[in-house]
Amino acid sequence: MTLLLAGCSTPATPAPAPAPAPAQKVVGYFTTWGVYGRNFQVRDVKAQDLTHLLYAFGKVGGDGCTPGDPWADYDKPVAAADSVDGVADVPKQGLRGNFGQLRKLKARHPELRVLWSFGGWTGSRGFTAAAEDPAAFPESCAAVLNDPRWAGVFDGIDLDWEYPNACGLTCDTSGPAALGALVSALRSRLGAKALVTAAVPGDLGKLAATDYAGVAAQADWLSAMTYDFFGTGNSPGPTAPHSALSAYPGIPKETSTTDSAIQGLLGLGIPAGKVLLGVGFYGRGWTGVGTPAPGATATGAAPGTYEKGIEDYDVLSRTCPPTGTVGGTAYAFCRGQWWSYDTPATITSKMAYARGSRLGGAFAWELSGDTADAALLGAMAEGLTRS
Repeated sequence: MTLLLAGCSTPATPAPAPAPAPAQKVVGYFTTWGVYGRNFQVRDVKAQDLTHLLYAFGKVGGDGCTPGDPWADYDKPVAAADSVDGVADVPKQGLRGNFGQLRKLKARHPELRVLWSFGGWTGSRGFTAAAEDPAAFPESCAAVLNDPRWAGVFDGIDLDWEYPNACGLTCDTSGPAALGALVSALRSRLGAKALVTAAVPGDLGKLAATDYAGVAAQADWLSAMTYDFFGTGNSPGPTAPHSALSAYPGIPKETSTTDSAIQGLLGLGIPAGKVLLGVGFYGRGWTGVGTPAPGATATGAAPGTYEKGIEDYDVLSRTCPPTGTVGGTAYAFCRGQWWSYDTPATITSKMAYARGSRLGGAFAWELSGDTADAALLGAMAEGLTRS
């Protein structure tokens, strides 16, 4: 029995402690083609700053999941100078190429998780056929993921379908449940310990075309592609940043921002801890521009090393440094060119936004665009783990 003394009140019940923030994921894409002209090798990955590495891309076709570039993936001999451990591949040694290097990287960083990503902008056509038989699709994926030649290299699979029930390079009409059915089938086939993730669009119209809440129910996380909101092509402008965090006066489309995309996903009922914010390690730019502020006219896409209108951050940071910021991202005006891209400072702000929104972390597309000392990735990692 509890006795209350006269004049004394019952002690107040302490307020419940807030739920702990989710463990932050620092994720980066490594592209198969980067080992060629860009000479970005597995040995160049700053694994100490990553929790997860996504290897892009495998193919999705009539046979389901298959390797995207067998030569680079597991056949190409890697020279000592390009090797994670400084040891060159030799004939008949077994696993070579990027997969052999990933195995070495994981041995040095046992906490690093590696996923094989399938699809991508130019490789998504095959998902439409896969969606017609979602029960058969995961069998091929499990087989290629667990191939004895590289068993243990991959911890799961990432689906980058651009875009289910909407248009990318081609248009899909598989229905709003198609991606969820593939993810659910993969989860069933690979088991609870395997990672199953999906890249999702930042465009609100495309988000409405698919049941992404259903996808999230079975996926470990969804990677929101919060970049490429405004491209250049051969358009006359107006100049606008491709990856603004928030809207600003004069933005051509107010919902074409990182914040709009993230809030759109959360508004679907997807847990914040299952959403990753996307950061592009590159810029998009116009040429024939006369004024430095956004909103100017142009004559077309600025020249780029590999593609018009696109350039790596590593190049832009040296050749066309920032001259201002707008909407939480940087822009640069030089020699009649106008570029927008993220910098370590703007990434730090985006990571503060991710933490404040209790997101699961952030991911980078893609690692080869960074500086040699990984300035952007370092800003991501520090910004996400800062207390």
